[in-house]
Amino acid sequence: MFSLIARRGWISFPAILLVGLLTGCDTVVMNPSGDIANQQGHLIVVSTLLMLLIIVPVIALTFWFAWRYRKNNTKARYEPDWDHSTQLELIIWGAPLLIIIALGLLTWISTHTLDPYRPLSRLDAHRPIPADVKPLTVEVVALDWKWLFIYPEQGIATVNEVAAPVDVPIHFKITSSTVMNSFYIPALAGQIYAMAGMQTSLNAVINKPGEFEGFSANYSGAGFSGMRFKFHGMTQENFDNWVQTTKASGGALNRADYLQLEKPSEKEPVRRYGTVDADLYHAILNRCVESGQVCMDKQMMTDVNVKSDVKMDHQHAQDE
Repeated sequence: MFSLIARRGWISFPAILLVGLLTGCDTVVMNPSGDIANQQGHLIVVSTLLMLLIIVPVIALTFWFAWRYRKNNTKARYEPDWDHSTQLELIIWGAPLLIIIALGLLTWISTHTLDPYRPLSRLDAHRPIPADVKPLTVEVVALDWKWLFIYPEQGIATVNEVAAPVDVPIHFKITSSTVMNSFYIPALAGQIYAMAGMQTSLNAVINKPGEFEGFSANYSGAGFSGMRFKFHGMTQENFDNWVQTTKASGGALNRADYLQLEKPSEKEPVRRYGTVDADLYHAILNRCVESGQVCMDKQMMTDVNVKSDVKMDHQHAQDE
């Protein structure tokens, strides 16, 4: 039947090709494994349906009017001087206004509920976070062109690989060594920008075990296309084993090693570090990894104190 329709020209070859390509699409964004991404996907669906309440009738009425008032339909009423209808005006303006109000309320609520900086309040729609669960902290550094993940509590680090236990809140602290990138794991949550000298945050949770893809969603240079990593959702037991394996088989990551790792490179394999400098992420964030550099936070504190002293001296001079 489909081939018959195609042969008759009712469906063009590009349309057939598009349908064929779409059958192989990975719909992870609309069928994620993390609660935050699931809520974001639900928001997309609800917003689309609300907008379709206007779009579909308008499209249908366009075809209906074209058919109803075609040239050879002599039964249609011809009113060239008609220019106003209060009922039509109410429908034309009232319905979109109600949709805009609904979308505005939905956006306002979702913006606060899905704020990436906001600590999680639930594991999923049916389970709150248990009182005894401690979030897993992962420090993320976007490099040229690879990702560095530091686990400060476990004392390990990895390149282009990150893992987390299922149903445990994850707190990502995100920064960049050079240009801006975008940290994105579609199955887990929305994308968050990584910027040098700044820290952004993402709170999320993975609800199903599995291997998921992560990447940079912001172009950052020649090696951007290979800036991908694997995110592993594991049981708590498997995650603990993964940490122990990394500790046993990984090398050491100190400041000197990081400066070598920071140099631009493409399509880096997975690396694991069994030990990591405890202050490395702080030094990366504050741009003071190299010896002799003054950390940004200390410099800013010095500037604040100097300005405060100058202000006090000026005030004393005025008082005298």
